[in-house]
Formats: sequence, C-alpha cells, structure tokens
Amino acid sequence: MKRLVVLLGLLIISPLALAFGLDGLQKQLSEPAVVSGPFVQEKHLRALPQPLISKGRFVLARDHGLLWQLQTPLRQDYRITATGIDRRDPSGWQTLPSRSAGAEQNRLFFAVLQGDSSGLQRDFELALSGTAQQWQLRLTPRSLLLKQIFTRIDINGGQFVERIELSETQGDSTVLRMPESHGAAVLSDAQRNDFAN
Repeated sequence: MKRLVVLLGLLIISPLALAFGLDGLQKQLSEPAVVSGPFVQEKHLRALPQPLISKGRFVLARDHGLLWQLQTPLRQDYRITATGIDRRDPSGWQTLPSRSAGAEQNRLFFAVLQGDSSGLQRDFELALSGTAQQWQLRLTPRSLLLKQIFTRIDINGGQFVERIELSETQGDSTVLRMPESHGAAVLSDAQRNDFAN
C-alpha cells in the first residue's frame, strides 16, 4: 500500500513538474514590477589568459525598461527602453545608433531578463528544462546573422535570472552573474528619475 501511495504521488507530481514551460517562465520573470541587484560580467577572450571583469548594478522595470550601470573598471550608464538605447554622458542621456553590436547585445539582455519568450523565439530556438525554482534555458540562433556571432546562449535561474553565458563563434564568451537580484513593487525616486530624463 505504501508503494502504491508513493507511485500515485509521483504520477500526480510529474505532470505538474513538466507543466513548467516558456509561458510559465515568462510569467514568473515578469511578475515583479521592478527587479534589481548587482551583476558581475566576465568577458573571456581567447587572446587573454584572464577574463576581463566588470561590475555594476541593474534595474529592470516592467513598465519602463532596463538601467545597466557599470561601476568598475569604468563608470558607464545605459538605459534600454522600447524606443532605443541611451548612454549617459556629462550632458545627459544620448541615444546610441540602433544597429551597433553593443545595442543588439543590450536588447538581447533586456529580452532575456524579462523572460520575453515570444521576442526571443523570433531569433532563437528555445529549449527549457528544470522547474520554476531551478531552470535552464538554451537559446540556439536561428538567423544567419546571429549564427555568425553566437553558437548558443545558456541562461540559468530560479525566481529571477541568475546567470547568462553567451558563447561566440570565434571561441570568446561572456558570463553574466546576477545571484542577488530582488523584486520590488515600485521604483525608487532616483530610478524613476533615471527613466524619466
């Protein structure tokens, strides 16, 4: 009888575990109005023995966009919204050309952090595994242009995105770690000001 109960339990639980799909991931990642935290970015270049490391903070606001604030080794702020990508200089926010390689990579980060599966599916084959608490998403490029840049993109997370690895065709890679992200209901005054100006 005990084995039967265990077997029935497994049969009931298994479909629920398998039910976590791209729609569930998108809903989970877009649930908080604001997600923010520190990040560490490692750029692994074939020509260098050690990775280039940069650190900073990010703010992802569902109704506004993404603030990407590099703090070391240099200070540089980016703002990614539906209208484009801006970089802050001493005179304020300046719009970047929409076709630059950096702009494309930032747009991709924005889609990934939001869990925008419909946006990502236009450019990638998506393969999701795991559960809502511990999931892995592999993006394999569809378009010829992206295939020339990336071999794949691997994303891991739980409640939020925790790690993104971009593997490039020439053997270089970028690893982005965001292990201390947290959600909030509203933006701080400073964050709201950064999105408004």
